[in-house]
Amino acid sequence: VQLQASGGGLVQAGGSLRLSCAALGRTFSYYRVGWFRQAPGKEREFVAAISWSGHTTYYADSVKGRFTVSRDSSKKTVYLQMNSLGPEDTAVYYCAVDGSLNRPISSSRPSDFGSWGQGTQVTVSS
Repeated sequence: VQLQASGGGLVQAGGSLRLSCAALGRTFSYYRVGWFRQAPGKEREFVAAISWSGHTTYYADSVKGRFTVSRDSSKKTVYLQMNSLGPEDTAVYYCAVDGSLNRPISSSRPSDFGSWGQGTQVTVSS
């Protein structure tokens, strides 16, 4: 599955953005999808994940209550709604697919995922 993340940009602190992760070609309707981010000089970190059905989600503590992940299987797209953004959220955001089908929703290691999209830059100014 080839993924394409989009929707990033420059926003002021306290603002919102919605990222999209589109599956190009094959569907990813049967797979868990995760969002990660990577700031300059830092390791890639888990942000959120959504089950194949969309009924179960899991978030990093740093974004819980501010970010919401959802999916529209008919559009082969997963979204990340980001509210109350702060400078600490500045990073390149990536989406990826967990092809294992049997990992728990809380599996959050980058190595649990594959088919990484190219990433979209989110910059939050203070």
